[in-house]
Amino acid sequence: MLLNRDPSEAYRRVDFDARVHGADSRQLVDLCLEQVAGSLGRAVHAAGRGDNGAKSAALTRAVAALTALQLGVNADAPTGQALMQLYQAARTTILDSVPHFNPAKLAEIRQDFIEIRAAMIGSNPG
Repeated sequence: MLLNRDPSEAYRRVDFDARVHGADSRQLVDLCLEQVAGSLGRAVHAAGRGDNGAKSAALTRAVAALTALQLGVNADAPTGQALMQLYQAARTTILDSVPHFNPAKLAEIRQDFIEIRAAMIGSNPG
Protein backbone atom coordinates (compact mmCIF):
# COMPACT_ATOMS: atom_id res chain seq x y z
CA MET A 1 0.00 0.00 0.00
CA LEU A 2 2.81 2.43 0.77
CA LEU A 3 4.25 1.90 -2.70
CA ASN A 4 1.19 3.57 -4.25
CA ARG A 5 1.54 6.75 -2.20
CA ASP A 6 2.84 9.95 -3.69
CA PRO A 7 6.24 10.75 -2.10
CA SER A 8 5.55 14.49 -2.28
CA GLU A 9 2.34 13.95 -0.30
CA ALA A 10 4.28 12.05 2.36
CA TYR A 11 6.74 14.95 2.58
CA ARG A 12 3.87 17.47 2.83
CA ARG A 13 2.34 15.44 5.65
CA VAL A 14 5.59 15.35 7.64
CA ASP A 15 6.10 19.08 7.06
CA PHE A 16 2.51 19.81 8.09
CA ASP A 17 2.77 17.73 11.27
CA ALA A 18 6.03 19.42 12.24
CA ARG A 19 4.57 22.89 11.72
CA VAL A 20 1.39 22.12 13.67
CA HIS A 21 3.31 20.89 16.70
CA GLY A 22 3.84 23.86 18.98
CA ALA A 23 2.13 26.43 16.74
CA ASP A 24 0.07 29.21 18.30
CA SER A 25 -3.47 29.97 17.12
CA ARG A 26 -2.39 32.61 14.58
CA GLN A 27 0.17 30.22 13.08
CA LEU A 28 -2.47 27.48 12.88
CA VAL A 29 -4.86 29.79 11.02
CA ASP A 30 -2.03 30.74 8.65
CA LEU A 31 -1.24 27.08 8.08
CA CYS A 32 -4.88 26.27 7.32
CA LEU A 33 -5.13 29.18 4.89
CA GLU A 34 -1.96 27.94 3.21
CA GLN A 35 -3.39 24.41 3.04
CA VAL A 36 -6.61 25.57 1.40
CA ALA A 37 -4.76 27.60 -1.25
CA GLY A 38 -2.12 24.95 -1.88
CA SER A 39 -4.60 22.11 -2.05
CA LEU A 40 -6.81 23.94 -4.53
CA GLY A 41 -3.77 24.64 -6.69
CA ARG A 42 -2.81 20.96 -6.58
CA ALA A 43 -6.39 19.95 -7.47
CA VAL A 44 -6.44 22.18 -10.54
CA HIS A 45 -3.00 20.94 -11.60
CA ALA A 46 -3.96 17.29 -11.07
CA ALA A 47 -7.17 17.71 -13.05
CA GLY A 48 -5.18 19.28 -15.89
CA ARG A 49 -3.01 16.20 -16.13
CA GLY A 50 -5.94 13.79 -15.71
CA ASP A 51 -4.92 12.50 -12.26
CA ASN A 52 -8.30 12.02 -10.59
CA GLY A 53 -6.80 10.40 -7.50
CA ALA A 54 -4.53 13.37 -6.79
CA LYS A 55 -7.37 15.77 -7.59
CA SER A 56 -9.66 14.04 -5.11
CA ALA A 57 -6.98 13.93 -2.42
CA ALA A 58 -6.29 17.66 -2.86
CA LEU A 59 -9.98 18.57 -2.68
CA THR A 60 -10.33 16.46 0.46
CA ARG A 61 -7.36 18.23 2.04
CA ALA A 62 -8.84 21.64 1.17
CA VAL A 63 -12.15 20.68 2.82
CA ALA A 64 -10.30 19.42 5.91
CA ALA A 65 -8.41 22.71 6.21
CA LEU A 66 -11.68 24.64 5.80
CA THR A 67 -13.26 22.52 8.52
CA ALA A 68 -10.41 23.39 10.87
CA LEU A 69 -10.83 27.09 10.04
CA GLN A 70 -14.58 26.90 10.64
CA LEU A 71 -14.12 25.18 13.99
CA GLY A 72 -11.79 27.96 15.11
CA VAL A 73 -14.12 30.86 14.35
CA ASN A 74 -15.51 32.81 17.26
CA ALA A 75 -19.01 33.55 15.97
CA ASP A 76 -19.34 36.42 18.45
CA ALA A 77 -16.26 38.21 17.14
CA PRO A 78 -16.83 41.20 14.82
CA THR A 79 -15.74 39.22 11.75
CA GLY A 80 -17.04 35.84 12.94
CA GLN A 81 -20.19 35.64 10.84
CA ALA A 82 -18.43 36.92 7.71
CA LEU A 83 -15.72 34.30 8.10
CA MET A 84 -18.28 31.56 8.59
CA GLN A 85 -20.09 32.63 5.40
CA LEU A 86 -16.81 32.77 3.45
CA TYR A 87 -15.69 29.35 4.65
CA GLN A 88 -19.10 27.78 4.00
CA ALA A 89 -19.30 29.25 0.48
CA ALA A 90 -15.80 27.95 -0.28
CA ARG A 91 -16.70 24.52 1.10
CA THR A 92 -19.87 24.37 -1.02
CA THR A 93 -18.00 25.31 -4.19
CA ILE A 94 -15.26 22.76 -3.51
CA LEU A 95 -17.76 19.99 -2.83
CA ASP A 96 -19.72 20.96 -5.95
CA SER A 97 -16.47 20.54 -7.90
CA VAL A 98 -16.28 16.86 -7.02
CA PRO A 99 -18.91 15.78 -9.57
CA HIS A 100 -18.59 18.87 -11.83
CA PHE A 101 -15.00 20.09 -11.70
CA ASN A 102 -14.74 23.85 -12.16
CA PRO A 103 -11.08 24.92 -12.27
CA ALA A 104 -11.93 28.60 -12.78
CA LYS A 105 -14.04 28.75 -9.61
CA LEU A 106 -11.41 26.86 -7.62
CA ALA A 107 -8.70 29.20 -8.88
CA GLU A 108 -10.83 32.15 -7.76
CA ILE A 109 -11.27 30.69 -4.28
CA ARG A 110 -7.57 29.89 -4.15
CA GLN A 111 -6.72 33.51 -4.95
CA ASP A 112 -9.11 34.74 -2.25
CA PHE A 113 -7.35 32.61 0.36
CA ILE A 114 -3.93 33.72 -0.85
CA GLU A 115 -5.03 37.36 -0.42
CA ILE A 116 -6.51 36.71 3.02
CA ARG A 117 -3.29 35.02 4.09
CA ALA A 118 -1.17 37.89 2.74
CA ALA A 119 -3.32 40.43 4.57
CA MET A 120 -3.04 38.44 7.79
CA ILE A 121 0.74 38.14 7.48
CA GLY A 122 1.00 41.83 6.61
CA SER A 123 -0.93 42.79 9.72
CA ASN A 124 1.36 40.74 11.97
CA PRO A 125 3.99 43.05 13.43
CA GLY A 126 6.22 40.18 14.51
